[in-house]
Amino acid sequence: MRLFVALSPPADVVDAVLAARAPGPRHTSDLRWTHPSDWHLTLVFLGEVPDGSLPALADVLGAVAGDHAPFDLTVDGWGVFPRSGPSAVLWSGIGGDTEALASLAADLRAAAVFTGPPGQDRPYVPHLTVARSRPPRDLTDLRSVLGRGPRHPWPVREVRLIESRPGREDRYRTARTWALGWKTDPGISPERSTA
Repeated sequence: MRLFVALSPPADVVDAVLAARAPGPRHTSDLRWTHPSDWHLTLVFLGEVPDGSLPALADVLGAVAGDHAPFDLTVDGWGVFPRSGPSAVLWSGIGGDTEALASLAADLRAAAVFTGPPGQDRPYVPHLTVARSRPPRDLTDLRSVLGRGPRHPWPVREVRLIESRPGREDRYRTARTWALGWKTDPGISPERSTA
């Protein structure tokens, strides 16, 4: 299974980003505009994980989620990768309690080290990918058309383990969901499986 751990934006956040990017497809229709159902904020990419490793991995990741209290983010503005020269990705940025977000991502990354996640030496830049360009190009004009971008609160209350299934209509499938802070609040249920 090809897996990653992520936050899924709630419906009102999706609506805010959709509204902010609405002029984009009319202005630059030849970009690959990502579908809102695919939007997620990756915390750690795990890569290929053997099915037999999933129960132990889920226990470890769920325990980490339980140790972290809920926190609040915002979707905030636009950005591109790479940050200089022609761009391959347009994304919506993340603000709010980014220290809590970075701490959660780092702890999940450390807990999952036995899976050998690739590419974890890059700086963590939280974002929602909204469009891709192949080949990369200058997106300055598009960013001007889009304006300041979305700014909307995002209460973070759970973490998801997601299976990536390229080539399928339902490309991302949630395998597990854990509530944040369940270890410190006995009224919170730690996990539900959506497999």
